[in-house]
Amino acid sequence: MTKKRLAILGSTGSIGTQALEVVLEQKDRFEVEVLTAHRNADLLIEQAIAHHPNVVVIGEETLYEQVFAALDPYHIKVYAGADALSEVVQMETVDIVLTALVGYAGLIPTLAAIDAGKNIALANKETLVVAGELVTQRAKAKGVNIYPVDSEHSAIFQCLAGEFHNPIEKIILTASGGPFRGMNRNALATVSKAQALKHPNWDMGAKITIDSASMMNKGLEVIEAKWLFGLKSDQIEVIVHPQSIVHSLVQFQDGSMKAQLGLPDMKLPIQYALAYPDRLPNKFERFNFLDYPNLTFEQPDLETFRNLKLAYDVLEKGGNAPCILNAANEVVVDAFLKDKIGFLQMSDILADTIQKCTFVNQPSLEDYIASDAEARRIATDNI
Repeated sequence: MTKKRLAILGSTGSIGTQALEVVLEQKDRFEVEVLTAHRNADLLIEQAIAHHPNVVVIGEETLYEQVFAALDPYHIKVYAGADALSEVVQMETVDIVLTALVGYAGLIPTLAAIDAGKNIALANKETLVVAGELVTQRAKAKGVNIYPVDSEHSAIFQCLAGEFHNPIEKIILTASGGPFRGMNRNALATVSKAQALKHPNWDMGAKITIDSASMMNKGLEVIEAKWLFGLKSDQIEVIVHPQSIVHSLVQFQDGSMKAQLGLPDMKLPIQYALAYPDRLPNKFERFNFLDYPNLTFEQPDLETFRNLKLAYDVLEKGGNAPCILNAANEVVVDAFLKDKIGFLQMSDILADTIQKCTFVNQPSLEDYIASDAEARRIATDNI
């Protein structure tokens, strides 16, 4: 059996570390060719010694000497900087690229991998939020498959197995509701960073956890779903499901619905994306209905959690509007995590930035890059 050789971009983050757990359990199916990290040099070194990749990349160039000195005795090649990310994903020895970088940083290396004909396991939803049309067009032109890693999009992808010839009537993305489900705006005005970082079901990085608390994560997933599955905005519904057992659903044109269920564990969608079309045996904990006798569902509160509504608005507007939303959101989440703004102020700044930024109806890659920079400037000025 030929092993798949993996490039894991963002190996020290939540998705990256769990992907390496999958690799350890499936040693006969996968081997690590490339590992990358932005600043976490210590963990990158530890991972490289354990998995012995051909190449590692440290994004922060000032950390190059530290990583090089630690890995040179193991004959592991070390590179640094953003440009190196786009170069290593094009190596002939890479079979599939897991993009697990956070935010806009995933776009350029993902495009480079697609241009090199590499299949993509996509855990970086912002790549499709920022430039979904461009990315999907290039993937189609290169014959590249994009396998979703987000649990919700993986669920849709799994429900579509054997159904790709049947038109979708709509999809339903489930949301946990986050730590502030049921709160009104008055209560949200005083919530703290510590409260926002306590997700009830999932163990994720800080940025995505805050996005989940504000419902922005679900908004970004709505935009991502449009491009992954070729849907219109009115075909994508969001419903709050606090138990996070039903990961998402598909409704077909005959009214029949399919859902994918399981415990909230990202290793399963990671493994499915890397091994597709195979389902591999594993030792993951199994779901038991008797442990969850009540699965509940409710409508999201779009007035209180404005970010989800903003995501639908920019999706409908199209062009570079989703790119603007994403860039501004990265700025406001960082500011909230640094205690510079309150929880509700994030939505206010997002709405103002979308209104003030230059709209481009049919953006090129250069337009996306310019829009990202402009949105960050405007959002930062508002802070």
